[in-house]
Amino acid sequence: MKIVGVTGYHDSSAVLLQDGEIKLFFKEERLVRQKRALTAVSSVDEILKHHKDIDYFALCDHHDSEYTFYKSYKRIFGTEIKDYTSSHHLCHASQAFYNSGFENCLVFVIDRNGAAIEGLVREAETVFEASYPCNFRTLHKNYWIHNTEKGFYDKFPTLLNKFNNQTKFSFNADSNMSIVKVYESATTLIGQCPLENGKTMGLASYGKDKQFINFFQNNRPVDNLFLHDNFVVDYVESTLFKEYENNINFDLRKDNYQFYADYAYQVQKQTQEQVLDMVSQWVRKTGIKQVCITGGYALNVVCNEYLIRNLPEVEFYFEPLADDTGNSIGAAMLLHRSLTQDNTRTKLKHTFFHGKNVKPKNIGNDCTTQDIVRHLINQKTVAVYNGMAEAGPRALGNRSILFDARNPNAKEIVNIIKQREWYRPFAGFILKEYFQEYFETHGLDKSEFMTISFSCKRTNVIPGIVHVDNSCRIQTVDDEIPHMKELLLNFYDETGCPALLNTSFNLAGDPLIETQEEAIECFYRSQLEVLWFPEIGKCLTK
Repeated sequence: MKIVGVTGYHDSSAVLLQDGEIKLFFKEERLVRQKRALTAVSSVDEILKHHKDIDYFALCDHHDSEYTFYKSYKRIFGTEIKDYTSSHHLCHASQAFYNSGFENCLVFVIDRNGAAIEGLVREAETVFEASYPCNFRTLHKNYWIHNTEKGFYDKFPTLLNKFNNQTKFSFNADSNMSIVKVYESATTLIGQCPLENGKTMGLASYGKDKQFINFFQNNRPVDNLFLHDNFVVDYVESTLFKEYENNINFDLRKDNYQFYADYAYQVQKQTQEQVLDMVSQWVRKTGIKQVCITGGYALNVVCNEYLIRNLPEVEFYFEPLADDTGNSIGAAMLLHRSLTQDNTRTKLKHTFFHGKNVKPKNIGNDCTTQDIVRHLINQKTVAVYNGMAEAGPRALGNRSILFDARNPNAKEIVNIIKQREWYRPFAGFILKEYFQEYFETHGLDKSEFMTISFSCKRTNVIPGIVHVDNSCRIQTVDDEIPHMKELLLNFYDETGCPALLNTSFNLAGDPLIETQEEAIECFYRSQLEVLWFPEIGKCLTK
């Protein structure tokens, strides 16, 4: 059985699931070279070039024009359509649960814009209890008010009663806010689109903990503290702390950042406290100690460390494709399990399934792993193009830029090449066997998807990847990434250091590199010094 899963708003993507396995996956932005591209038209077209005999479309989100296309496909080829548009959080939860390997668990979806319900409210946070083959029992939902048009408040009590009568879970929708919208108020303040909350996370580490107003009361955001308007991007409404309406800064520099860092610190601190409280409550209520975290907030690696540090008895899975990119996969997985009642449990091993498996053209000079080690020791920046790309937002070794983590100026050097904001940290690779020696791991023996930030115990050895708060978003490397394991082993033999700086192979504002041609073009228009093709043992140098 072949199912095409689609999500068609920001971070749009499409997947081909064949008998429950991912055969093709495309993120739209990488095909059209436009960050956060809307609609998944090119992604679906790419799948249909190779597969016409599709049994189902599973749609998480879509535009009307896209839906017309799917209906025509149904009319011509008899393909069935399952529309999960009103189940955005369920698609998030499906992907995380089936990737986690857990048999029965809690799934927390913490999101900015979930499904719009009757045009009046949007999903904010949802708690599911998940079990095989496709049981997702909703335990709790928070909504935020999506529509404040004339007459809305006349309709709202009826809607509230409808939910309370038809469901057995706790329901809240009395605010225009959510946990993520509180967080984005700091992102708006620094002149960034609300989908760029990762920048706020980096800035928060420079902040100071001062006495500040509470954003939450009774586990709900205080709505009247915030404003909502198109503050930064004309077509995207964002949230702003009301008292700071006149303080938006589009040019954050080292001589004016402290006010903004202090506010970022507060949103990080207070939102992660809310998440911890929510997880703690439901673990206590249900007795279930296996937990998945997904939705956009699950990419907050600082909060993820906060959770594992404060709940050592809980086994966590943080979904690496937690933004809307993964919802095409979640929708397809959900439909497959619903139709087949398949109880097979699998655990995500890697995210190298984006695009088509095309062997690189034979280009460049012969190059061994030891040659790359020498380039790194000589303080050269090395871009890596290998195999299929990472499906998620984090570069994990196939589309990476590498640098020597021992260099205390590594961040400044690589930031010039990447053209990123000065306050953003870089991640790192480390050989799995040295993970616990170099980091406070809270009992974990690996972190293969770079979804958690850890405090460093050997900052003097790897200062180039340690952030101002002594943390690093680290990825452990083992046999799943053989070319990177070999590189790190050789680097360790030469230097005594088991780690390297790792960041995504792209420049600021661009999607991750997809093809070999894009890799070469980016290499020559940037200040990168080496482009390595491990698969064919070649490299380009300047």
